Amino acid sequence: MNWKTRITELLKIDYPIVQGGLAYLAYADLAAAVSNAGGLGQITAMSLPNESSLREEIRRVRSLTNKTFGVNFAIGQHGRPFEHMVQVAIDEQVPVISVTGGNPKGVLEMVKDYPIKKLVLVAARRQAEKAEELGADAVMVVGQEGGGHLGRGDIGTFILTPQVVERVSIPVIASGGIGDGKSMMAALALGADGVEMGTRFIATKECVDAHPTYKQDLVDADENATVVIKRSLGTPARALKNSWTEQILELESKLAEFEELKPFINGEANKKYIYDGNALKGFGWAGQIAARIHDIPSVYELISTMIKDAERIRKEWV
Repeated sequence: MNWKTRITELLKIDYPIVQGGLAYLAYADLAAAVSNAGGLGQITAMSLPNESSLREEIRRVRSLTNKTFGVNFAIGQHGRPFEHMVQVAIDEQVPVISVTGGNPKGVLEMVKDYPIKKLVLVAARRQAEKAEELGADAVMVVGQEGGGHLGRGDIGTFILTPQVVERVSIPVIASGGIGDGKSMMAALALGADGVEMGTRFIATKECVDAHPTYKQDLVDADENATVVIKRSLGTPARALKNSWTEQILELESKLAEFEELKPFINGEANKKYIYDGNALKGFGWAGQIAARIHDIPSVYELISTMIKDAERIRKEWV
């Protein structure tokens, strides 16, 4: 079937599937596998220590694929300057960038004079409108089902997506609660031009940095397996439920200040679980789609299965 949408045209990809930035996990092996399978793979810039490491990762992707790929800039969560990293993407002539976790204005201004496609993650209708005003080529709309950092509202992906579609003229990518052919077709039926998936790509063979325990916990998850932490800080984020997140929620219930929460929610605690599999000392981001993850396929197998299931659904609609 013809899978041409405004997103496949914009990004020059075969299927309207975008891999999320995935802090500490989205590196060359995963990004190249997604791009080679027909989607848009991305590497995470702000999880890398410096410009040279980002440059090396970009070149590694290019050694593994000749397809379009992107670089994600999670600018609000790491508390670091981002300009020097964006400059690397410009110098390396990266075809696509995405901006998540903060005000995209600075990044978009830096790249506006270059032939780089610009995606911006939003969690509200007004944010989408503003992103379009600032020059975004497409917006990724994340609802409360998503993993990692979310919007402050409690609006789900399948309400927020059509709301945004009706208010912007640029392509819309639905994110949150999507990980198979059924959910992708549901998003497209609501007017989205594509989908973004993060959690589902963690449970794949090519997400080589994710610990087997993390992947298996995603496979074993049910619809109650995730919780939202950091609400008390105004930066809600969805993670797998474990003893560590229970401690976080307990501290939040007691109105703990940021400094008291920091050792529990920082990147080091995240890495202890996602890299080492230590659920007693850390946590891992995950969306509610974890309840729909039942295996750990290769990226090619995952995308192929999604497309086959989606095409079956399309035939049933006709």
